[in-house]
Amino acid sequence: MGDVLSALIPPAVVATVFCAFVVKLLRKEMAPRTSDGRPVGEARAEAPAPSPQDAGGTAGTGGNDGAPVRPGEDDSPSEQGSEH
Repeated sequence: MGDVLSALIPPAVVATVFCAFVVKLLRKEMAPRTSDGRPVGEARAEAPAPSPQDAGGTAGTGGNDGAPVRPGEDDSPSEQGSEH
């Protein structure tokens, strides 16, 4: 019985290391990313904390929250229904 177990230990160790490597690689490759390709956690770590002056900005007001608006586009509701 001991000789059978001693024969099976090296393949079991190799299989365990291989599976751990595959899981680690898949977790790294499938992590959510920002639009520029950086992982989300890395982008959050580099982003500066909002200052107290910025805290009361457009949050929750329905504004575009700093999203760029293309020239000729307007978010005003008076123009949205007049395309007929």
